Amino acid sequence: MRRSRTFAVVTLAAALALITLAVAAVTESARRSPTELISRFHSSQVFFEQFDVAKELVELHDPSVLPSLVGDLSNEDRHIRGNAAFVFAGLGDPRGFEILLSILNDRSDRPPGQGAVFTGGISAPGTTPNFYHVKAQITADRYYAAHLLGDLKDPRAVPVLVSLLDEPEVNSIVPWSLGEIGDKRAVAPLIQALADSDPSMRVLAIYGLEQLHATDAIPALRRLLEDHQRTTFGNQVPVADAARAAITKLEMN
Repeated sequence: MRRSRTFAVVTLAAALALITLAVAAVTESARRSPTELISRFHSSQVFFEQFDVAKELVELHDPSVLPSLVGDLSNEDRHIRGNAAFVFAGLGDPRGFEILLSILNDRSDRPPGQGAVFTGGISAPGTTPNFYHVKAQITADRYYAAHLLGDLKDPRAVPVLVSLLDEPEVNSIVPWSLGEIGDKRAVAPLIQALADSDPSMRVLAIYGLEQLHATDAIPALRRLLEDHQRTTFGNQVPVADAARAAITKLEMN
């Protein structure tokens, strides 16, 4: 009986080892080559799909892909430029981080492309009333750059992002990005943001503080427990509910 059990255990272990090797082989074979990824990056027409490719390029840890993306660092489409900059920054090339910062300050015109913003208007019968809106596009590009800084998780971005907390055009993404970076220098500015006049921003600051496991914020959060204004996004959460949930999570840390 003991021999039978031992044989069964050994057989099971061997089977599991073979399965592990097979999964690893499939994963390795599924990994796209640098050439294929570069091709997909340049053929992508949707910025978030292109960003997925950018993340795969960074995961290769292969700086030899960068020369193929140099031209994209000056692309007039700032979503493409930002995705390329993410690859450069993710692979340790300083040009990437600098270009993401420059997009935050870039208010120049650009033609429609990835991440293009359209607004409705009068059009011919049977056609879609979409018109390109440059000002809205600039806001969208800057918002996306701030988002990419969060994806990058580079602590150097903290002071820059904090400076945007008072800028209504892009500040809604800032708490998330600061939370993704995870640098405690962001805690005090986010606590200050709990006093923002916009209830949506107050709730977003709460979420950011949760990400940062900021137990120092609990006293400030308690002061929001009678704040019944609601967000204008998602399920229109009351500020008090978000604060209460955050306090519960933080007290468990």
